[in-house]
Amino acid sequence: LLLLLLPAASAEPELRFRPPAEAPVRLFTEPELARYDGHQEGQPIYLAVKGVVFDVTSGKEFYGKGAPYNALVGKDSTRGVAKMSLDPADLTHDTTGLTEEELKSLDDIFNNVYKAKYPIVGYTSRRILNEDGSPNLDFKPEDQPHFSIKDEF
Repeated sequence: LLLLLLPAASAEPELRFRPPAEAPVRLFTEPELARYDGHQEGQPIYLAVKGVVFDVTSGKEFYGKGAPYNALVGKDSTRGVAKMSLDPADLTHDTTGLTEEELKSLDDIFNNVYKAKYPIVGYTSRRILNEDGSPNLDFKPEDQPHFSIKDEF
């Protein structure tokens, strides 16, 4: 009887538990992203850096309504993160004119804070669409400055 059970015991066990699929990522327009600014109770809080939208709800004490970094959420705040600024003029995706030191700081914070701590829920539509909403045919993820797409998908 023992010999009959041995082959079965050494066979690959049937996988009964399947981890839930991760929520699909999506594109966010600026008005859509603005809905997730931490001002509605029970709504997730989203922040975009370098065109990547992170769910920062678990950091509600930092990003929620009235919290110290609430100005960053509901938009792509890449410039503000790079400059460590909450000035409304810096709360934009635009990285034009940033210094090498600010760009290095941006990459460090992007990789060691946001990517390490918060789930990616999508991307800003600005990354791959033209202003009129048509596809940007020249978009090549590998050509995006200060962004490594291979880690995002």
